[in-house]
Amino acid sequence: QVQLVESGGGLVQAGGSLRLSCVASGRAYTNYAMAWFRQAPGKEREFVAAIRWTGVSSDYSTSVMGRFTISRDNAKSTLYLEMNSLEPEDTAIYYCAAAPRVLYGSRRSTDYNYWGQGTQVTVSS
Repeated sequence: QVQLVESGGGLVQAGGSLRLSCVASGRAYTNYAMAWFRQAPGKEREFVAAIRWTGVSSDYSTSVMGRFTISRDNAKSTLYLEMNSLEPEDTAIYYCAAAPRVLYGSRRSTDYNYWGQGTQVTVSS
């Protein structure tokens, strides 16, 4: 079992920045590829970004590429999402998720075994 706890969400004006964190506990953190997903009201959960267990490789959805940065600190079992130039369309609940590391890069939520409870990000115009 892996437990994931997100933090760092909040209300920000368009153009602003936020940094999300996700702390993992339980099984060895380096066994897992990690990702961020988000879900806006009335919409399906969508992939945002993923990072390999080594932290060397990452992948982004086209909607956030160039504005968001995913990173991880394996010594702290923590995943991050740095979000810049935020837009009202980024408003959603953001979830971190863990998948077996061989599945790095998957954009399918069903490939991820463990999920956090989510943190709300609201961007005002």
